[in-house]
Amino acid sequence: MDRRKFLQRGLAGAAGAGLISACGGGAGEESAAGPAVHTRKSVTWRLASSFPRSLDTIYGAAEVLADRVEAMSEGKFRIRCYPAGEIVPAVQVMDAAQQGTVQIGHTASYYFIGKNQALAFDCCVPFGMTSRQQAAWLIEGGGLELMRGVFADFGLTTFPAGNTGTQMGGWFNREINGPGDLKGLRMRIPGLGGQVMDRLGATVQLLAGGEIYPALERGAIDATEWVGPYDDEKLGFHKVAKYYYYPGWWEPGPSLSYHVNLAAWAELPVAYQEIFATAASESATVMQARYDQRNPAALARLLAEGVEMRPFSDDLMRAARDASFEMLEEHASADATYRKIYQSWKQARSDAYRWFGTAELAYSRFAFGDS
Repeated sequence: MDRRKFLQRGLAGAAGAGLISACGGGAGEESAAGPAVHTRKSVTWRLASSFPRSLDTIYGAAEVLADRVEAMSEGKFRIRCYPAGEIVPAVQVMDAAQQGTVQIGHTASYYFIGKNQALAFDCCVPFGMTSRQQAAWLIEGGGLELMRGVFADFGLTTFPAGNTGTQMGGWFNREINGPGDLKGLRMRIPGLGGQVMDRLGATVQLLAGGEIYPALERGAIDATEWVGPYDDEKLGFHKVAKYYYYPGWWEPGPSLSYHVNLAAWAELPVAYQEIFATAASESATVMQARYDQRNPAALARLLAEGVEMRPFSDDLMRAARDASFEMLEEHASADATYRKIYQSWKQARSDAYRWFGTAELAYSRFAFGDS
């Protein structure tokens, strides 16, 4: 079966966005959570995550998925979750899902831009969209359909798995006062953000979450980014780096993903497909809510520990923005598929900025400073 035709028929509307109800089975079929489930064979899938079990925000989203799938199927459909390193290393989970070693890879798609640069749009792009804007483009603006076309070439489909919200700029063992201070900096930073940092003179490394602290502690790297206060505190970066910069312009709204093996998906009963899509949507909502609830208190604790929090300078932000769009335009000119996705994303970004720059921006400028 042609993969793209399968996506159009079998996955239309099955975005991990809550658009499909858990009890929305086909005509003549009983509720996915009702008696029809008992006639189904038992199914057990494996999920390999790019994240350690200790990060109960990111990795925890996969556990929410598994719990909801099992509950809605009354135990007939189960997903066993494995943290980074238990089955494959963090940056090999897409390969594991593609090869069928596992049925699901739980990850950030920008880890795999070496396979296709356009995969970054499934996660985030420097100076791109916030979490709500990214979700709007993926779910309602045609972004997910475009991305599924790319994933189909790897024998996969994708479902949104949650978002961290705008990230912090990361931890540095020296002051960064302008773009010149990035030259020669050894920094752990993945995705297109890493490519921009490379253009600005930094030496970029890609390390899994569990490898960052020892690298920073022994001086193998000078700086790292991860997510934000809650996760960063858990990973202990404040113990080995003094300066905490913001914002993470390379990740204004990174969307995590479930990479699902297409052959396994095709074998799944329709009711289970709908259960999976609904559970994926719920796990995405939970992940964002957990970050929004837990980051404020974690930031307060970090500041109480003596962490120096500083904004990136405007001249650094401008240099990074210019380098980012120069890079995006270069990629677009070199590849037709990338260009199609980029044009859709770029228009969605422009529209979102115009709207969010009105009521949202006016309110936040006035109200946030009162806290």
